[in-house]
Amino acid sequence: MEFHVWLAYFAAAWVIALSPGSGAVLSMSHGLAYGVRASSATIAGLQIGLALILLVAGAGVGAVLIASATAFTVVKFVGAAYLIWLGWRQWRAPVAAAERMVDAAAAPAVPAAPRPPSVRERVLLGLFTNVTNPKGIVFMVAVLPQFIDPKRPLALQLAILLVTTIATDVVVMHGYAFLASRAQRWLSTARARRRQNRVFGGVLMAMGASLFMVKRAAG
Repeated sequence: MEFHVWLAYFAAAWVIALSPGSGAVLSMSHGLAYGVRASSATIAGLQIGLALILLVAGAGVGAVLIASATAFTVVKFVGAAYLIWLGWRQWRAPVAAAERMVDAAAAPAVPAAPRPPSVRERVLLGLFTNVTNPKGIVFMVAVLPQFIDPKRPLALQLAILLVTTIATDVVVMHGYAFLASRAQRWLSTARARRRQNRVFGGVLMAMGASLFMVKRAAG
């Protein structure tokens, strides 16, 4: 892969990563609820899902999903249902009591954050959020061929694109989680946390519902 081709993909990778999506919403939600460190497991799951999508698209299976109405519909409905379920669970997430008086002269107590899901649960949440998103498959199938030279070894080119994509996305998702975690001081009350759960839950459910509108590329 020539350097100017990689540079163009590097710029595209930043645009892709910065574009709002279900992964960004999940990163912000976990960053706000559990902190940046705990959200790293979620982001790792997102990267596993992203890697699978890129490899599937690069190997040509993504083209099969787009060409097959049945396969594409199955992926679309599974992805939509998963995001709606994830959003509903976020909407209904219990809110811990946020304020405790320790002493009149003491500094305000830090509210106890809700117990985060286990590392395994967070990784799986991230994985399924990305891997069941047909928009990601459609996008990768449309974008990757523009940066792949058929005269050069495919495996090496896919490896370069994969490392570039994941490295960029890790930085951006951690940035989203960090910015959200900084908002904890303004969202320390039970009412604010409840609103936060409903905002992020509502966005995830809306994204899930929007997947029903995704259509196959004409072929």
